Amino acid sequence: MATLAHHLSLLSKPSPTSQLKNLFFTIPRTRFNPQSKPTRFKCLASQSGFFTKLGRLIKEKAKSDVEKVFSGFSKTRDNLAVIDELLLYWNLSETDRVLDELEEALLVSDFGPRITIQIVERLREDILAGKLKSGSEIKDALKKSVLDLLEKKGNKTELQLGFRKPAVIMIVGVNGGGKTTSLGKLAYRLKNEGAKILMAAGDTFRAAASDQLEIWAERTGCEIVVADKEKAKASLVISQAVKKGKEQEFDVVLCDTSGRLHTNYSLMEELIACKKAVGKIVRGAPNEILLVLDGTTGLNMLPQAREFNEVVGITGFILTKLDGSARGGCVVSVVDELGIPVKFVGVGEGVEDLQPFDAEAFVNAIFS
Repeated sequence: MATLAHHLSLLSKPSPTSQLKNLFFTIPRTRFNPQSKPTRFKCLASQSGFFTKLGRLIKEKAKSDVEKVFSGFSKTRDNLAVIDELLLYWNLSETDRVLDELEEALLVSDFGPRITIQIVERLREDILAGKLKSGSEIKDALKKSVLDLLEKKGNKTELQLGFRKPAVIMIVGVNGGGKTTSLGKLAYRLKNEGAKILMAAGDTFRAAASDQLEIWAERTGCEIVVADKEKAKASLVISQAVKKGKEQEFDVVLCDTSGRLHTNYSLMEELIACKKAVGKIVRGAPNEILLVLDGTTGLNMLPQAREFNEVVGITGFILTKLDGSARGGCVVSVVDELGIPVKFVGVGEGVEDLQPFDAEAFVNAIFS
């Protein structure tokens, strides 16, 4: 340990507490300056407006990156292109046939039976009442139905980071969903907006998880806290990271966690322990618990989402791999079923391809 401590002292300042020094080590990027200040904002504990502004800036970026969202949902859009063909020569006498085929197109794209039937029946009522008299009006009404649902049930799409430093975000989910990658991309986005970020390698179960997160820390210029031994308790790693974040005035602590099946109750209990540990250090934390869901699984993600929400109280979703899926309707389904907002969507492999979710941009992307 003495040799390791000497080696690491060349890379970073020593930890502020002896306990942290003995159990954990910090690996900053080689060029990272711990004394550097955020480039855009100065964040003090009393300045609650920092986090509000940070969330809004990220949200505004979503509107300027519409092209990424549009291209990312190309497969879903291709699936739904049949709707344009159906409505192009629509007439009242063919209403039932057209709506049946429209219903099928929505189901194939994983909108889910309940929301699909709700949308189609509303369109039927408006057509028969004479409110919709052309194919273009029907399509506009379809888009409005989807948009209204997303804005009503999942309207808090901005990160809710509270007003105490540091804000704590836990990233949870099953194996292979893209948790660690999503955390790295989120760190990149937050740091670009001037936030000082600390990562916590709380995935102590998967051997390569810490290594993967360290690569993201190096890539994004963020500091990271990792356990110094295998199979360390995740709650201990995360709590030490949050302590460090509080003592050294980090703005945001991003906590990775071990992937787990929603049916593995012992591992789900570990998440509860992590959540409690964080709350003991920073009142009201974690500010966000984001569940990463693999978009290629479509409606199969719903049981996962329900179980994770029941156990730890999910505050938002990150839907990944949507660029490789034609099942983008699952975005609508998961919001409709649980009333929890989608915060980010993964629409590519690039570091900037984790996009803040914007309901209007999403609807325009899938119904071009």
